[in-house]
Amino acid sequence: MTNEHESGHDTDHHGHAHGGEGVGRWLELGCSLACGGLLLAGWLLESFGHVPAAWVTALYVGAYATGGYFALQEAIAHLRSRQLKIDSLMLVAAIGAAILGEWAEGALLLFLFSLGHALENCAMGRARRAIEALGALRPDTALVRRDGALLEVAVDTLAVGEVIVVKPDERLPADGFVVLGQSSVNQAAITGESIPVDKRPVPDAVAARRTPEAVGAEHRVFAGTINQGRVLEVEVTRRSDESTLSRVVEMVRTAEAQKSPTQLFTDRFQRVFVPSVLGLVALLLCAGVVIDEPFSATFYRAMAVLVAASPCALAISTPSAVLSGVARAARSGVLIKGGAALETLGVLHAMAFDKTGTLTEGAPRVTDVAAHTDASVDELLRVAIATERLSDHPLAAAVVRDGTARLSDAALPEATNLHSLTGKGLRATVNGEIVYLGKPALFKEIGGPDIPITLAQTVQQLEAQGRTVFVVRLGERYLGAIALMDSPRPGALAVMEQLRTLGMDQLVMLSGDNQRVADAVARSVGIDRAFGHLMPDDKVEAIRKLRARGEVAMVGDGVNDAPALASASVGIAMGAAGSDAALETADVALMGDRLDRLPFVVALSRQSRRIIRQNLWASLGMVAVLVPATILGMKMGVAVLFHEGSTLLVVANALRLLAFREHAVPALLTDAPVKQAPSG
Repeated sequence: MTNEHESGHDTDHHGHAHGGEGVGRWLELGCSLACGGLLLAGWLLESFGHVPAAWVTALYVGAYATGGYFALQEAIAHLRSRQLKIDSLMLVAAIGAAILGEWAEGALLLFLFSLGHALENCAMGRARRAIEALGALRPDTALVRRDGALLEVAVDTLAVGEVIVVKPDERLPADGFVVLGQSSVNQAAITGESIPVDKRPVPDAVAARRTPEAVGAEHRVFAGTINQGRVLEVEVTRRSDESTLSRVVEMVRTAEAQKSPTQLFTDRFQRVFVPSVLGLVALLLCAGVVIDEPFSATFYRAMAVLVAASPCALAISTPSAVLSGVARAARSGVLIKGGAALETLGVLHAMAFDKTGTLTEGAPRVTDVAAHTDASVDELLRVAIATERLSDHPLAAAVVRDGTARLSDAALPEATNLHSLTGKGLRATVNGEIVYLGKPALFKEIGGPDIPITLAQTVQQLEAQGRTVFVVRLGERYLGAIALMDSPRPGALAVMEQLRTLGMDQLVMLSGDNQRVADAVARSVGIDRAFGHLMPDDKVEAIRKLRARGEVAMVGDGVNDAPALASASVGIAMGAAGSDAALETADVALMGDRLDRLPFVVALSRQSRRIIRQNLWASLGMVAVLVPATILGMKMGVAVLFHEGSTLLVVANALRLLAFREHAVPALLTDAPVKQAPSG
């Protein structure tokens, strides 16, 4: 209720009742209830009892002390920093009532104000606890192998490179990769995946240790997840304070400081509104010059207006909704870095997607093996696999993996003297003959016989279908062609349909691949338009053109697409769990490798915007009604009742976001899209 949210930080918001200091929260609530009890006792004795007036006054003074204790603490701190906040205004109003002898009115003000404050903190604590519960997922101890013994140690003492042992039904204490054992791991807390993910050991621990971020999802594990099957041995890749879980918790906490357009608007409004209220109160104090009434009545009216016009509900309406929305997204494996991203997601007109790893699975597979007339499929595959085994290119790994699966006999010829012809292909020696393997254009440069017409036609047909094709020549003889394709993600088409129904005018794909490949993938996943042959700078220019029509999001892997992610209204990183670059670059991080999180997070943003607008109307509407009502004679107690009630109303409304369910997404799909962000 206080205006500390102008700063965007919570450090000024009831420090005694913030974070894990639950004792402070309950102490404030206890003091507020004590204030109410003393107020009730004083009023009953004053109205129906026959006791000395001093006794009644003593009870009211006690109510002042218990109801105003925490507000006084904050007011003093604010005044020391030369800030005039709502707490101070409320204390002034209560002191003014006491000066007038209206002890009951002043005590009622402090009771309702302190009760509203305490309940607000308890309610906001619920949203914060939804975030802090993530941090509690990590166990305090771990079983680690040291000097040949299995020791139980504090998680904070684990070092990178140590091997920990995780038993079934235990939470993993650190990020790492599996070196021994196979099991299923529940990763819902990190990636939002509802189904446990199978894990197995890395094939090469040395390579995994050298580049841990390149380790596949089937080998990588995260702190806070649950081992559900058998015993796993995991090599630690990050210290406890650097784990994905720790970084997610910290980033969600700091998201509260990132202001949304609506928060910026309310901040500007309050900076003008509060001085205006003080000016109005000063003017009302001079009412006795114009109308014939005692100064006590004038002073009382001015204090009532001061209470009625304090923008408590306005100050808390947007931050409470933002905090609840961010916490709800985090619970489903989506990290939203603040209110600006949360609100902007709800007004997008376009989404741009990277291809590899975003719309496709990021794992090329051999789709076609076309042997030429005087060669067999087996010979073509054996020569290609023998050559590709010497390369570390992702396409080479796919040829070795899928090609070997197609062979009945694993015996391969020996390849030597590998040379990479950058951007074009490979050259090696197999059984004493030179092998060339690469794009069709390569064979125009190296001399020798041209690609046979029938093979060239086959290559053109495969490329027209979006395949990446390379030709194999052994000596002077063409063996054939092998085609690969990065498979579209299952469910990508349904996701595009949902996004289009949510109001996306344009769904585009930005790719570095050739245009035919880009077009083929775009057709398969329901993308409106594909742009191929794009360098990173070209992607930035494409985003700039899309932004000329409205807000646009870029969805990518957070590494190669960093410039485009930064240029978009909202940058969304796919599969960000464990990736430092993705977490740092994007405004929104989909922790799991799940494209279907996009409709959910857009729908959550839409609901957040609705609740923020409802809260703004409720808070501003209450002030607009109460100010003239108090000027015309409404009692201070009635004004306080409505004023504090509106504050609790907006907080309760905001907390509805914590209960937002994914099955509510279809219901939101029919809503008319909002085309532009609020001017605030």
